[in-house]
Amino acid sequence: MEKPYVCEICIRAFATIGNLNRHLRIHTKEKPHVCEICNKAFSEKDNLKRHLRVHTKQKPHVCEICNKAFSEKVHLNTHLRIHTKEKPHICEICNKAFSESGSLRKHLRIHTNEKPHVCEICSKAFSQSGYLRKHFRIHTKEKPHVCEFCNKAFLQSGDLRKHLLIHIMEKPYVCEICIRAFATIGNLNRHVRIHTKEKPHVCEICNKAFSEKDNFKRHLRVHTKQKPHVCEICNKAFSEKNSLNTHLRIHTKEKPHICEICNKAFSESGSLRKHLRIHTNEKPHVCEICSKAFSQSGYLRKHFRIHTKEKPHVL
Repeated sequence: MEKPYVCEICIRAFATIGNLNRHLRIHTKEKPHVCEICNKAFSEKDNLKRHLRVHTKQKPHVCEICNKAFSEKVHLNTHLRIHTKEKPHICEICNKAFSESGSLRKHLRIHTNEKPHVCEICSKAFSQSGYLRKHFRIHTKEKPHVCEFCNKAFLQSGDLRKHLLIHIMEKPYVCEICIRAFATIGNLNRHVRIHTKEKPHVCEICNKAFSEKDNFKRHLRVHTKQKPHVCEICNKAFSEKNSLNTHLRIHTKEKPHICEICNKAFSESGSLRKHLRIHTNEKPHVCEICSKAFSQSGYLRKHFRIHTKEKPHVL
């Protein structure tokens, strides 16, 4: 992609003169678009138009399927694709399809490495405005997601959701075979497959079967090799957004997962779950040959070599 328009201040290049002009306002702090009602100013006209709806509250465009209303027809058209499953916006590089043009534009930045959203404090650039907002909390120390039970605050909504389980951790679903209890019916169903040996998720490419859907989805990436989620700090790529979020904590040093028993902190929820088994003595990984149980899958793999006589570490 040719980028003939160059910023004379920071040497960043752009494909169109419009993109360059919008970028220049980062340096000049110019905000030419002013709301006539409350005098709030904006650097871009689109942001002013979106802001005006705060005052007018007009939503004349109504979805005939679910009655949801929109202030602009283009938003209604985009919404309708939820019902039609239509994805007309296709990436020419990797053929991934999107229902919204904005989602395609954001996706294209993975390929072009364009980062138009710049932090005003440290000048770090990001491909998406959401990433910039999360980054900005490093400077502001803001933790907007607050637990209603204990007032503990979190940077990200996902971390709050995980924390809430501490307060509401009822376990009404009980395994009839071994009497273990679970908070959700899904967790119970996954556990029962340890006893039944059921593996309902089968790969169509190599016929490998899995007891859990998540393990099956992870396996499929062996064949597709897709890694659409890229770290903006070190450019490491990941197949899942969750893996990227976890990886980012290497850079931020954040450890949001805290053991309530001994206060040890972890960057990953999985590491906390493994650690908790020290306190609970839980051993969910069971040997299919001799039924010996282990707290971690790695311990089970090592044990299994007793039966297979495998010796992987040979000089």
